[in-house]
Formats: sequence, C-alpha cells, structure tokens
Amino acid sequence: MSGLGRAEVRLLGEARQASVHPQGPVGSVQEAELHVDADLLERIWTPSYLERLAHSYWVYLRRASLGLIRVAYGPGSRSIVLLAPPLVLLRFRAPRYDTGSGFGQVTWPIERGLLVSAPGRGHLRIAVRRLEANSEARGRVLVRAEVENFYPLLRGNGRFAWLGARLYSLTQLRVHRALTKGFLRSLAALELPASTIGAGGERG
Repeated sequence: MSGLGRAEVRLLGEARQASVHPQGPVGSVQEAELHVDADLLERIWTPSYLERLAHSYWVYLRRASLGLIRVAYGPGSRSIVLLAPPLVLLRFRAPRYDTGSGFGQVTWPIERGLLVSAPGRGHLRIAVRRLEANSEARGRVLVRAEVENFYPLLRGNGRFAWLGARLYSLTQLRVHRALTKGFLRSLAALELPASTIGAGGERG
C-alpha cells in the first residue's frame, strides 16, 4: 500500500550489544523512533495496521534478499525458506497479537528450522509504542524488533562452542542486524501492504 505519506525514521543505539556466549540463549534488539503527522498516526493506530506492519516485515525480507528468502504459510505456521519449502531456515508458530493503551506487538514463537538448535525456543517480536508528541502536528512512535531466547545451531555446543559463538556473531547475527535495521529504515515510506488472508495471517 502506498500513499499514506512519509515518516521520519531515526535509528536508536542498539538496545542489546552483549557478546554471544558459548552457552544459553542469544538475543538481538533494534529500535527506531518514527515521527509521523499526528492526524495520520491517529488514522493508522489500529489493530489492522499492526497486522500490516507485521506483514511488511516479511515483504521486506523477500525484497532485500532479491527473492532468495521467502515465507511459506502452513496451517498454524509461518516458515522462512531459502528458495523452496524443503530448505526451512526458521519455522514459527502462528503469530500472537497483543494490544493495549498506547502499544501493540506481534510475536512469532520459534518452532524449529535449520538455523535453530532447540525446537520451541525463542521468538521474533515487532512492537510499537506511542511516545509523547513533540508538537501538535507530529506524533512519535517507538518501533522495536527483537529476537529473544534463541538457540542458534551455528554456535554448536561442547568444547568448541566458543568458536561457534564467534562464527555466529560474525555471520548470521550480523546479517540479521543489517536486515532488521534496513526494515526499520524502510518504514519511512509507510508502505504497509494489506494481508490477503487477514486475522493475523499476514500473507501477501
């Protein structure tokens, strides 16, 4: 969807820059502050646009990867695949939507995949929170993208897990951070395509 207008996007300092340890879960959090016309913000601050924001994340991944990364939809699941469904990098259970006064978030629990060592651990989440406006004409929104409690297969375990942790930091984690920051920057265009299946399905 286009024609909503433009937003000013300011990436914030990375919320989590801790080193990857050889044991335990890992995480990554990126945030951005969006400045949007106040009347437009009132119009799009609805559950349907939260769903559109969620869908726009998957659309961005496909575009940024030149179509190499795709999203496959199954009964109660979403899978990030490399070119074709047999190469499932990450499989998520159906998204959970939570909204309240001044905030909303979408959480995809991680189930399994070629990139995860422990099934059913961790999640991907996109959250939005309204901030106090700087002026009557402009509204502010904090957008947060996070992966938490994730166990990467690349890190491995045992005596060489320290090497795997280093390798994960230099490859998979770095790519994830770059893609997430790119997604946050892309929100300046306010292109929030509608899902074709709705009700939390966010299929394009």
